[in-house]
Amino acid sequence: MSQQFSLVSFHGKMRILHLTWLAFFLSFVLWFNHAPLLASIRKALDLTEQQVKTLLILNVALTIPARIAIGMLVDKFGPKRVYSGLLFLASWVCLAFALADDYTTLALTRFLLGFVGAGFVIGIRMIGEWFPAREVGLAEGIYGGFGNFGSAAAAMTLPTLALWYGGEDGWRYAIATTGTIALVYALVYFFSVSDTPKGSTYFKPKKNGAMEVSSIGDFFFYLALNLPLYLALGLLTWKLVQLGMFDVILANALYLALSLLYAFQVYHAARVNHGVLMGQSVPAFDRYKFKQVAILSLAYFIAFGSELAVVSMLPLFFQDTFGISQVFAGMLASGFAFMNLLARPGGGLISDKFSRKKTLLILLAGLGLGYFAMSRITAAWPLYLAVAATMACSFFVQATEGAVFAMVPLVKRRLTGQIAGMVGAYGNVGGVVFLTVFSFASPEVFFSVIASFALLGMAACLFLDDPKGQMAEVLPDGTVQMIDVG
Repeated sequence: MSQQFSLVSFHGKMRILHLTWLAFFLSFVLWFNHAPLLASIRKALDLTEQQVKTLLILNVALTIPARIAIGMLVDKFGPKRVYSGLLFLASWVCLAFALADDYTTLALTRFLLGFVGAGFVIGIRMIGEWFPAREVGLAEGIYGGFGNFGSAAAAMTLPTLALWYGGEDGWRYAIATTGTIALVYALVYFFSVSDTPKGSTYFKPKKNGAMEVSSIGDFFFYLALNLPLYLALGLLTWKLVQLGMFDVILANALYLALSLLYAFQVYHAARVNHGVLMGQSVPAFDRYKFKQVAILSLAYFIAFGSELAVVSMLPLFFQDTFGISQVFAGMLASGFAFMNLLARPGGGLISDKFSRKKTLLILLAGLGLGYFAMSRITAAWPLYLAVAATMACSFFVQATEGAVFAMVPLVKRRLTGQIAGMVGAYGNVGGVVFLTVFSFASPEVFFSVIASFALLGMAACLFLDDPKGQMAEVLPDGTVQMIDVG
């Protein structure tokens, strides 16, 4: 573990980092491979505008519960098996999407592919196992930033690939190519990585099905934090009703199903934390503060949620505000996603070097100011100034994401997958909430709402505890092992 941090190295922990960000990169390519080819898909299957909008909603719907489920699986089975399995299964769903010749099949396979968006959670645990606290922020930032670039890479390459294949089915071959690559890489990843460095222990939760907490207060805090995840799925259902894709009877059935799922979650949470509810005290060395999870979830709700929403509306915003062409507007807007390559690692690096709490506070302040500046953009602005303001805001957005996940592996090692799943899911919830705001409001109000949420995030971060000293995990033989987090 004393190996020097060098991006050009492909040995030891650096090899794991490169192999894992590439797995995440491919998962994002699969998740967004339809977006740059929607015009061809619409023409081939004669889709209506409502059907196209529904595909976009379905693509993110399953990701919210998937990140929670994947977090539990990775803590139990390890990132090597879960990442390989996820890519393997998603590759077949991707191929089915490419072969779809009716809207029902297209919509169902797109909905199922939303599960691959949970791949991000897996690598958070893997990187946390291989890198020490002093480097984990930078490593997680590189993992997240390089992996997130998969959506931009898909947008840049798949239309050209479809043209190269040619014909009416060029889009099918392009999408099928991404599925085939993921299928091969699933096998490569499985045989190329290990869950921990040699001699290290992979700590697993004591019980499965829900997150362990340290007190009765944290138990109810955990239940409250789960509720918005189900409410977001209810909001997505409502949007599908508004688009005319669901009738009221089906929507009510889904609302009932979500209520039952939440009740099922409450049951599992009570089962896993039965001892705490019965008044049994958790040993002091084994406790953690659940408020850490809640505050990081809110910060990621603001940062990644706003990114998901802004990248969806920014091209049209530039086009309508400045009267430029669709192609030029798309090029300018793509800079928001490109910033991931530098900003996420930058946020993680700053967090490693300085106070993680203060870093997150400062970055959220920059995010809020950035969105406030964007809310003031009008046609009277020089275009270069509007682009500069957008890029500056983008830096703080993605640096905040890097700073959040610089802290996630330092909360409780054996629960890292579940914590990453919860925090990551809140990012998707934020996307749903902010896109809903945008559907009812002007861009000025939309950006102002996000800026207001940044103030809320800063207030919450005042209660965040900087990771210091060590956290404890218990080996299978009962021995307590201390892990540095300072």
